[in-house]
Amino acid sequence: MIRKEKFGDEIAKAHVLIEALPYIKKFSGKTVVIKYGGSAMLDCNLKRMVMQDIVLMKFVGLNPVVVHGGGPEINNMLKRLGIESKFVKGLRVTDEVTMEVVEMVLVGRINKEIVSMINELGGQAIGISGKDGKLLKAEKDTSNGDIGYVGKIVDVNIDVITMMLEKGYIPVIAPTSFGDDGKTYNVNADTAAGKIAEALKAEKLILLTDVEGILSNINDKSSLISRMDLEHAKEFMNSGRINGGMIPKLECCIKAVENGVKRAHIIDGRLTHSLLLEIFTDEGIGTMIGKECFDDDKR
Repeated sequence: MIRKEKFGDEIAKAHVLIEALPYIKKFSGKTVVIKYGGSAMLDCNLKRMVMQDIVLMKFVGLNPVVVHGGGPEINNMLKRLGIESKFVKGLRVTDEVTMEVVEMVLVGRINKEIVSMINELGGQAIGISGKDGKLLKAEKDTSNGDIGYVGKIVDVNIDVITMMLEKGYIPVIAPTSFGDDGKTYNVNADTAAGKIAEALKAEKLILLTDVEGILSNINDKSSLISRMDLEHAKEFMNSGRINGGMIPKLECCIKAVENGVKRAHIIDGRLTHSLLLEIFTDEGIGTMIGKECFDDDKR
């Protein structure tokens, strides 16, 4: 008789696949909007693993839509050009010169790099910006004062995304947008992903970040909140216990769930294969937000 110990690792892998099976069945044909950003964009190994996750999701029947940021690379380019980076409540102050740099980095470099990597791994990706096909229409966002060419999305035309999904492609979207005034606007990638997820009535919105998720104590990494209902999320948002870039992340998750997205997730993109762990395991790894999240509610 063959000893069980001899195939311990293989058996463990089989258990992982069995755990994933009901989620593969549940989410087959469903749309998942992924905001790709943070350290997962800078580390070569993490980049590849995120793209592997996305390609696998497509092959098992999900419809991933990728919306990417590029903050660190934009910061680096601005620094090289001697332009100071300024932020107000997690939003980049964007004058005309900064907007040119943002568009160059997001559309000209990062978008094409993501598309190339997905295609290399066996997927079929098409890269676009929010200006293509009038995907993202914006107007100047003055909610935080005049911070330049920062846009507030007022309309999402999902026709171009739907067309790509129907043809089996993975859309990769840079969150620059157009205005009726002929100007190009920089839209926060988290906010853009949320608006696109709302328009698509996506099953999930997943934000890749550089933190474990929402922490009840910002100084205690073990205080991860695994599940939040809308009421809890709103209370937390208004409590002042989050700051910086986490503010637009939680805000867009709340708005997305309020407007038809079934689940929104904030997860740690620094963790190997974080997308697969969040979607296809019972416990997940980050914070999941839904209209109602009970203790026995799975991913």
